Amino acid sequence: MKPYELFIGLRYTRAKRRNHFISFISLISMLGIALGVAALITVLSVMNGFQDELRNRILGVAAHIEITGFDNTLADWQSVATQSKKVPEVQATAPFVAGQGLLAYGEAVQGTMVRGIVPEAEDSVADIGRKMKLGKLSSLRAGEWGIVLGADLARNLGVQMGDKVTLITPQGQVTPAGMVPRLKQFTVVGIFQIGMYEYDAGLALIAMPDAQKLFRLGDSVSGVRLKIADLYRAPQVAVTLSKSLIGDYYIRDWTQSHSNFFRAVQMEKRVMFVILLLIVAVAAFNIVSTLVMVVTDKQADIAILRTLGASPMSIMKIFMVQGAVIGIVGTALGLIAGILLALNIGVVVPFIEHTFGVQFLSADVYQISELPSKLDWHDVSVIAGVSLVLSWLATLYPSWRASRTNPAEALRYE
Repeated sequence: MKPYELFIGLRYTRAKRRNHFISFISLISMLGIALGVAALITVLSVMNGFQDELRNRILGVAAHIEITGFDNTLADWQSVATQSKKVPEVQATAPFVAGQGLLAYGEAVQGTMVRGIVPEAEDSVADIGRKMKLGKLSSLRAGEWGIVLGADLARNLGVQMGDKVTLITPQGQVTPAGMVPRLKQFTVVGIFQIGMYEYDAGLALIAMPDAQKLFRLGDSVSGVRLKIADLYRAPQVAVTLSKSLIGDYYIRDWTQSHSNFFRAVQMEKRVMFVILLLIVAVAAFNIVSTLVMVVTDKQADIAILRTLGASPMSIMKIFMVQGAVIGIVGTALGLIAGILLALNIGVVVPFIEHTFGVQFLSADVYQISELPSKLDWHDVSVIAGVSLVLSWLATLYPSWRASRTNPAEALRYE
């Protein structure tokens, strides 16, 4: 681009136009781009925050990687744990026993997943110990038949600390009267609350030796849970383990266990991106109408430039500069506003709630009392790039029209 093209383009942008309506449309286009960019950055940051919050809550109970036997039993779990720890990225291991059952208290009956754990080992791979509302995870001791329930499960059953509940398992025992389900009475020694209904309403924890007796596993367990240094590398670590472990095992990482859930969240994020991008697109294509009016207003100037030797391409670049300035300034304002809002969403939202007496998120319903936000600089760069490209595309047609101006026709009535 030649210096005079840039100079004239910038001068047209700064000049006070005779037609104030054109200036108003330019301002609206600029503010529209800024609003769209800011909205995109803020919404995607909040969705990233929600995704991280939900992931952390899920992984507070679920393991990064689980290793089980093909028949849901693992006899040599100590060997599996030892071999797994040889992989540098594996930080901790914990055996577990998994089964299903019915919990009964009075007339209330609830189905539940039963997990037998070693409290000390479980604390190294999950966050349940830090999510206890009542009691401690260490209260689960072999032979004492204690049980820790999710908060919603305890509420549905109507039990409190110290109450005795009956666990009914499908592994029945043969009697003269036929097959009878196994029943065992447990004492509630703790209540946890993760904030995910799936676990709070459907998970019960007992000591692993008690679970082995209850489900008749002997010294076997259902599997081993692993915690790794970087949870995003779980698929790669799972592949490494599948090659290093000696024996036939089923290895599953957290991206497989909850793949449908996280795919749904990712799909929602993409849909929101497309919807909010329409705001930017509408504002960007307002530049078309702005430049068309500017070209009409500057017919005489274009004709004079052409007679002085300016080429059609130079005329086109002059008006592309003017449209690009609107896009660049609008995008820059939107980036500043969006980044500031995303970084301070925890201050802005409570202020709005307090000022207008509203509540965006009820902790009783969503288990989250404040909007989480995580600014992703990759998202910011993509949004800025798309906004600038749309703004540039919007300048092409009006600039091309300007370059096709016939000097003789433009100066006929001057």
